[in-house]
Amino acid sequence: MNIEQIYTGCLAQGAYYIESEGEVAIIDPLREVKPYLERAERDNAKIKYIFETHFHADFVSGHVTLAKETGATIVYGPNANPSYKVLVAEDEQEFQLGKLSFKVLHTPGHTMESTTYLLKDEYGKDHAIFSGDTLFLGDVGRPDLAQKAATMTQEDLAGLLYDSLRTKIMPLADDVIVYPAHGAGSACGKNMMKETVDTLGNQKQMNYALRANMTKAEFVEEVTDGLLPPPQYFPLNVKMNKEGYDDIHDVIERGDTALSPNAFEAAANETGAVILDVRHQDDFAKAHIPRSIFIGLKGSFAPWVGALIADVKQPILLVAEKGKEEEAITRLSRVGFDGTIGFLEGGVEAWSATGKETDTVKSISAEVFKDTLKKEIPVFDVRKDSEFSAEHIENANLTPLDFLNNHLAEFPEKETFYIHCAGGYRSMIAASILKSRGIHNLVDIAGGFAAIKKAGIPVTDFVCPTTLK
Repeated sequence: MNIEQIYTGCLAQGAYYIESEGEVAIIDPLREVKPYLERAERDNAKIKYIFETHFHADFVSGHVTLAKETGATIVYGPNANPSYKVLVAEDEQEFQLGKLSFKVLHTPGHTMESTTYLLKDEYGKDHAIFSGDTLFLGDVGRPDLAQKAATMTQEDLAGLLYDSLRTKIMPLADDVIVYPAHGAGSACGKNMMKETVDTLGNQKQMNYALRANMTKAEFVEEVTDGLLPPPQYFPLNVKMNKEGYDDIHDVIERGDTALSPNAFEAAANETGAVILDVRHQDDFAKAHIPRSIFIGLKGSFAPWVGALIADVKQPILLVAEKGKEEEAITRLSRVGFDGTIGFLEGGVEAWSATGKETDTVKSISAEVFKDTLKKEIPVFDVRKDSEFSAEHIENANLTPLDFLNNHLAEFPEKETFYIHCAGGYRSMIAASILKSRGIHNLVDIAGGFAAIKKAGIPVTDFVCPTTLK
């Protein structure tokens, strides 16, 4: 038996490669399928099954392409109704893989088709569950994302999730290993652990949603409490996962087109494309194309693109570090943004060399900011509400990056104001959005809240995030 978790930090997503006797199953693959093909080739093995735990909302799965390239069978659980050929399994149906077998456990609640796959070893002993978004480590899947009937509420789905956990998963032995689809940082849950593998026994002890004496009413209340609105791109990704999508090779070929500064400018004007700058935030601050949006590759790139650009059909023009163009196109496609139409050849340096205008973001150190704070000045914190509630600069304003467009009227029209996040990545995204809206009287605090605390700037008393509602 060979089980490999293929974890992608940017998406906080776990795909799985399971091999036995030359037969392979892939669970919840990413859009780019080459790593799975190469891994199977190294094992001299054949991919037999592609198991999907549900119609994912936060990324586009690679199941359609992988099935086309290998002839493998795509398996969904009950209630799935995609537009392409799949095997819709029955509850408790079993699939043989070499000496192993997978048992289908229909576990609705996160979505109606959500399914957990129970892996049994060659002796028929329960070994592991691949729980998708039904059970996370420290949490369970949010019940408000399903493409559900109009008569079903998130409370109805939470009730189904309670039943699924208690009838299908909690009766399993404590030594069963839990392999979830996501870890900390995913928008599919609220309180996920940073670990990506655990035993079911430990989860029964520490996961609030698996308390033995928990009533259904208590479960529904706790699971639905504090849910933020899901990112706007989520239903668009579900649609792609249900209906199919372009081959990633075609997406890369379309997007990996070098454009001279003049051609790049013409394409932006003709198509209304978003100019997306994916370099490091320090490079963006020094010089960037006016009204371009910064979302750097060296952060939670794809989720922020999804949350802030939202429309997966939006044409995109890239400004990237040389050699990083294909990586950017690939990572955009993971969340359904297939509309990259080219990149700026020679980067901002080539743009400037032709005499075209560039813009900058004023950025100061926390030490300089500390001196500035001796007088009353407006400060805007673009971190999440939970981060702000735990600790923040005294008298700062909360304007979370996720919902920045809802706060535009709060920023001063002429007076200089200061923005920060935790480390500098999100505040530069915010700065680029504000500048694209014509708001230029801002100053970024380099290094964010970490540098602010190190500089000894007064902040509110710390409140542990686990005590916050």
